Order: sequence, then C-alpha cells, then structure tokens
Amino acid sequence: MEFHMKEVGFYTETANGRLNIAGDESHGFRPFQLLVSSVAVCSGGVMRKILEKKRIPYEDVHIKADVIRNPDMADRIEKIHLHFTLTGIEITEPQMEKIMALTTKNCSMVQSVMGSIEIEETFEIK
Repeated sequence: MEFHMKEVGFYTETANGRLNIAGDESHGFRPFQLLVSSVAVCSGGVMRKILEKKRIPYEDVHIKADVIRNPDMADRIEKIHLHFTLTGIEITEPQMEKIMALTTKNCSMVQSVMGSIEIEETFEIK
C-alpha cells in the first residue's frame, strides 16, 4: 500500500476506492477506527466462514466494538471488547463457545495484536 499526504491526513487508493485517513474524523477515518474495524470485521468474517463450514444457518451477525484507550500513553488501545449478536440461528451455548474459540484462533488481526491489546469476545443469540 502507498499513502499520499493531503492537507489534513493521508489517503490511499484501493480497488474499492479512495480511503482517507486523518487524526481529525471530519477528514477521514481515524487510525484507531481502522485498527478496531480490522479486528472486528476479521473476527466476524472468520465466524461466518466457520458457521458456513459447519452448515449452521443464521440470518445476521452484528458486532459491537467497545474500546478502552489509555490517555496517559498516547491514547494507546488497551482493550477491545467485541460483542457478537447472532440472529436466526439455532445453536447451543457450548457449540457457540467452541465457534468463538475457533474464531479467535483463526482471525489474523486478533492474532496480530494478541499480547499488546486485550481482546474480549462475547456473544448473545436472538
């Protein structure tokens, strides 16, 4: 990837269009938002693949990401709590706990930040 400076922040061109990145949210995505999004969406994508491989039907997967940052250490991300809400799925809690463990194990973004950012993953079934 290549990043080009603009008046406020930077941008990169991707196959899906231009991605603007800046510390000021009015000029693009903030870097911490991209990091949290990467962790959340990677986990969600891995979970979907696991559900499909196990032939477990579902209607929707919603992810809520809560972030704890440390203002005394350059607003470092200390913890990301991912809460998955699954709709239209018939699964037992023990089965879902196994899927959550597989999701954590196989998500490259979670594995990349493991040891430096605490990742907590919870779920509910509707």
